[in-house]
Amino acid sequence: MLQNDPGFQRLPPERQQMLRQRLEHFSSLSPEQQQRVINRMETWEHLTPGQKAEARDVFGRMRQLPPDRQRMVRSAVRDLSALPYDQRMRVIDSPRFKGLFSPEERDIMRNAAGLPLAPPPDHPPR
Repeated sequence: MLQNDPGFQRLPPERQQMLRQRLEHFSSLSPEQQQRVINRMETWEHLTPGQKAEARDVFGRMRQLPPDRQRMVRSAVRDLSALPYDQRMRVIDSPRFKGLFSPEERDIMRNAAGLPLAPPPDHPPR
């Protein structure tokens, strides 16, 4: 289908190759993983320009963390996304989270919690 798309044909060959690779990767994902990707894309599509800038900042700061800490923070944000905003903030500021996460990690979570988050796959949309 891509080969028949005039817009795709106008792209430079490097960009075409990158898009083919992304499509191949997406096709190799399980249906559940594909749905998570689609949910994230739909969430991104509905963000305001300011929210997109904030999300880029949050994910840039997250990438600066060591990989094991990135996984922990990402998991916490995913779990928090099932909660209402005020409850997310209470959990982030709880003694338990203060013991598990650094102030920087909790600040990343706080900023992420302020963004519209896609619900986790095992939770229905709110």
